[in-house]
Amino acid sequence: MKNPWPTKAVMEQIYDKKLWGGKDFDFYSGEGSHHTEIIQPYLDSIISFLKSHDNDLVVCDLGCGDFNIGKQLTKHTKKYIGIDIVENLIERNKTLFKAKNLEFHCLNIVEDELHKADCIIIRQVLQHLSNVEILKIVEKLKNYKYIIITEHLPIGDFEANKDKIASQGIRLKQNSGVNLLKAPFNLEVKEEHLLSEIHLEDNKGCIVTVLYKTI
Repeated sequence: MKNPWPTKAVMEQIYDKKLWGGKDFDFYSGEGSHHTEIIQPYLDSIISFLKSHDNDLVVCDLGCGDFNIGKQLTKHTKKYIGIDIVENLIERNKTLFKAKNLEFHCLNIVEDELHKADCIIIRQVLQHLSNVEILKIVEKLKNYKYIIITEHLPIGDFEANKDKIASQGIRLKQNSGVNLLKAPFNLEVKEEHLLSEIHLEDNKGCIVTVLYKTI
């Protein structure tokens, strides 16, 4: 499924036009990165995982966004690498967030080579991409020991991985969501652990975070 807009342009437009809200913010990565009832269970579970490894993991955050989440995880890592495709956003993050173990890079996670790390975090990013783009990312994920994926999914039965173009929207309206273990992605993992599952009001699905340990 070909997108007439390159993904970089799509993401830049989302932030420029405040399509995820946050009219009073310079950059805003959406309610899923700011509402306490959504982010606190997520943070609790991720921090618990990082602490279980003595805060000694190198973490690469693919699609770090406005860094409202990542800023609360950095101190629990050996190194935290924030990646995003929007250059102005990355430059803004470099100015606002500083730590000895923190660095930011502007990369296209679909096309560019990724940094070495122990753990990859991809939080509500894949849901905005096409299957072709996700497939390219999955090939790279095999190089990492731990993969933490967060996706917005329908509640109950649904058909996984219906295709879409890269956009502001997600697969929820198609009664679908991303599951990397199912076709066409078929990611092979050694272990799978549910870290958190947050049910949203008004039948708006649930936000699920899963930890995979690769083979």
